[in-house]
Amino acid sequence: MEFLELLSPSFFLLAAAGSIIGIIFGAIPGMTATMAVAVCLPLTYTLGLQEGLALLLGLYVGGISGGLVPAVLLNIPGTPSSITTTFDGYPMAQRGEAERALKTCIVASLFGGTFSAIVLFFFAPVLADFAIKFSYIEKFLMIFFAMSVIASLSKNILMGVFSGLLGVLLSLIGTYDVSNGGNGEYRLMAPFMEPYLAYGFSLLPVLIGLFGISTIIEEAEKGAREPSFENKVSLSKGTPFRFNIFKGQFSNLLRSSSIGTFIGMLPGIGGSAASILAYTQQKNFSKHPEKLGKGEPEGLVASESANNGLTGGALIPLLSLGIPGDSTTAVLIGAFTLQGLQVGPLFIGENIDTWFSMITALMFANIVMFIVMFYAIRHIAKVVLIPKFILYPIIVMMCAVGAYAINYGIMFDVWTLFLFGVAGWVFTKIGIEIAPLVIGFILGSSAEVYFVKSLESYGEYSILFTKSPIAMVLWGMIILSIVVSVMIHRKSKQHANKEAKS
Repeated sequence: MEFLELLSPSFFLLAAAGSIIGIIFGAIPGMTATMAVAVCLPLTYTLGLQEGLALLLGLYVGGISGGLVPAVLLNIPGTPSSITTTFDGYPMAQRGEAERALKTCIVASLFGGTFSAIVLFFFAPVLADFAIKFSYIEKFLMIFFAMSVIASLSKNILMGVFSGLLGVLLSLIGTYDVSNGGNGEYRLMAPFMEPYLAYGFSLLPVLIGLFGISTIIEEAEKGAREPSFENKVSLSKGTPFRFNIFKGQFSNLLRSSSIGTFIGMLPGIGGSAASILAYTQQKNFSKHPEKLGKGEPEGLVASESANNGLTGGALIPLLSLGIPGDSTTAVLIGAFTLQGLQVGPLFIGENIDTWFSMITALMFANIVMFIVMFYAIRHIAKVVLIPKFILYPIIVMMCAVGAYAINYGIMFDVWTLFLFGVAGWVFTKIGIEIAPLVIGFILGSSAEVYFVKSLESYGEYSILFTKSPIAMVLWGMIILSIVVSVMIHRKSKQHANKEAKS
């Protein structure tokens, strides 16, 4: 195939390096896969498209997988999606089965990641072919659906909606010029800011600030206390790992990987929801549900296979519809922006070589992740003890240099980086959620273009409800997502109230 000619040794080297660096980011408490991708995103500016995506996909896979290390050893989820890994991983580590628990998680992660990559390969092109038939109306409603899911399935439903709308508002700062149909007037800015914000805030400094700088400020506020292995958890002794631990676990692997991949396809829900749902389902199907949460390997299998199943699933709406599946894939849009490409229904058909190279990078990154973690887990586990006073200044420097270099040395981008870094830290204090805000910021301008073009083409608002059966289906999905979200939040409040009373 022609795309194989584009894959150089540097392609595989960067995918491997990304996977290893991502593992380190994921294994350090307080750092995430999203942060890893955001911090390293400017590095792709000097790389070719294939090499840059190989690095970022490696970071994505490694960052998600690395979260299992502190989850098992410290009872601290390295990434939000590793929360259910702590339920059984830490109890196993406490009774001397740390290495057994870690390697069980690593094998489950490989299965989930590989499964989701296969699903991505077969389903994204089909969904993209279907989305090509969308008019401006369907495209607007699809973005509206994504925003409704992202905002309404937040921790706080009202604050989630507000966060998403705030992101949309920030995306509208600049010049009103919808495909040259606007009047070119400035909006939502002070006059002295017009030279800097004629085209709005640059995407990459905003992303790096919200996910990189804000995290470091938050950690610095805590005093950057260094974690320690509680109860002297050791990897040098205990029950050894055997592959027969997966005997009878194939249905668990398949079901949990499917759940993770499916949840990843739904924009904005996130890996924590995927792992919790998979863990809950395994508890329902388990022969010994009472043992889960006390150190059972089947709980680790469910959590980590769903966790990594998210990676390929979240790329499906990104590549086929142009809608990020989670915060990390939202940051990945920046890589395409740097290369002058636009994701959406036409992306796969017009960039078939890039599409195949992405699948190759995703599969290769999962293999590297497995080999590195499985055979070097004793050494990787020490990553959780890296002093943060050494690590964080390096990351801040990388963020600042990257923001400065993105638009050929514009200092305003560096100020944007720190502005949104501080803003992100403040937002977390007052309850504004970063992920819905970022998705709103990314999709807001596209939603405006599709909405205005719909009205220009048909001239009346009612066309949004009567244009086609696809539009009706999308409205049904929007209403259903809101209703389901309200029901879920009510149940969670009732559950919390019961626990408070007990």
